[in-house]
Amino acid sequence: MLTFLGFAMIATFLVLIMMKKMSPIAALVLIPALFCVFAGQGAQLGDYVIDGVGKLAPTAAMLMFAIVYFGVMIDVGLFDPIVRGILRFCKADPMRIVVGTAVLAAIVSLDGDGSTTFMITVSAMYPLYKRLGMSLVVMTGVAATANGVMNTLPWGGPTARAATALKLDAGDVFVPMIPALAAGLLFVFVLAYVLGLKERGRLGPLALPGGREPADAEADRLVPAGAAASAGTAGATPSAGATAPADVEVPAGAEGPGDGFQGLDPHRATLRPRLYWFNAGLTVALLAAMIMELLPIPVLFLLGAALALTVNFPHMPDQRARIAAHADNVLNVAGMVFAAAVFTGVLTGTGMVKEMADWLVGAIPEGMGPHMALVTGLLSLPLTYFMSNDGFYFGVLPVLAEAGAAHGVSPLEIARASLVGQALHMSSPLVPAVYVLVGMAKVEFGDHTRFTVKWAALTSLVVLGAGMLFGII
Repeated sequence: MLTFLGFAMIATFLVLIMMKKMSPIAALVLIPALFCVFAGQGAQLGDYVIDGVGKLAPTAAMLMFAIVYFGVMIDVGLFDPIVRGILRFCKADPMRIVVGTAVLAAIVSLDGDGSTTFMITVSAMYPLYKRLGMSLVVMTGVAATANGVMNTLPWGGPTARAATALKLDAGDVFVPMIPALAAGLLFVFVLAYVLGLKERGRLGPLALPGGREPADAEADRLVPAGAAASAGTAGATPSAGATAPADVEVPAGAEGPGDGFQGLDPHRATLRPRLYWFNAGLTVALLAAMIMELLPIPVLFLLGAALALTVNFPHMPDQRARIAAHADNVLNVAGMVFAAAVFTGVLTGTGMVKEMADWLVGAIPEGMGPHMALVTGLLSLPLTYFMSNDGFYFGVLPVLAEAGAAHGVSPLEIARASLVGQALHMSSPLVPAVYVLVGMAKVEFGDHTRFTVKWAALTSLVVLGAGMLFGII
């Protein structure tokens, strides 16, 4: 019964948000509450929710202060030189823009934190997508998939969880997987190239009067935008020459190329050029401390945000203005995380997750025992999408490894195979970082899901296939 209710709850949630019948926050709260009553455990709903909120509270705190920190860094101009370089490469070409999105997301993912990756990537690329009328779900889909592949880095989380759950060395799990993961990342770049060509074909020639602007001039005008609200300053409106043809259909979730687009003014009052190297050093130190795990990540971002605000904006009114400028994003993301806590709390507290996992493992035919690594890889796609990484790696993976060991399959192979689903996992409604991505990009979560899931699942299968081809799995 719990197995059926668990799958029904997840299916109901996904259908309602993809059909836009409910907002994600409402669906994350009301649907699990209803199914908790169906399971006959309505009296325990409060305990389940409080337990879920307690577990996700550090994540919510981390996201809140990370948004403030990187919002301030965008305001003061830390990323402007990097973004100008990327924009010069893109040259207002949709194909280059989509490829640049994938490359930027992959590079920034080296810090091991999805929220950071999405904040920087969206802040850098959003102005270009808006100006040209490009589909914003292409941006979110490519960024999420690239980050999902890179999320397998030992300090990203899944590899450490798999190694811990099976009592293995993280290096022994990760290093042999590098060729397969490289194949997956290459596939993401190829996918970005193909999607970029489609965007180029959909938009057609921009028909700029007098020809295109020089790449450098275009780059200087299209400076990064965390969104105009983030800066609290009036941005430059693009000239008529930068608009797409009138018959271009602007995708859902995007304003027209010339309708209210606001980028960050390169001469905005919040710039702090004299403090550039201080801000760069602070950011590098913060990321290094995260990788070295000197302090919990929420504490690091709390300290970093306080220090960044104090040094860059020493006057109290300026600090309040910066916090107010980013309050919209903070409230949206924190609200979504706490709503997700209801969903995960009910799934775990009622026992639905355990029953679903046991049912799936029990459904594996006996003859598949010698191929448990392949089975694990395939199961990692739906299980890491519908479950948290903690639930999968600490709850399901040991069972799969035990079943594989009975047929002579090495725990190392099981652990490596368990990583292939991460490209899809990063678009799961249970991943808080994805709400940062869709929130900053102003994309409906249902639109993002419909577009991304198929490509992310295909990327995961490419990683699995490459792992088998190279003899890793």
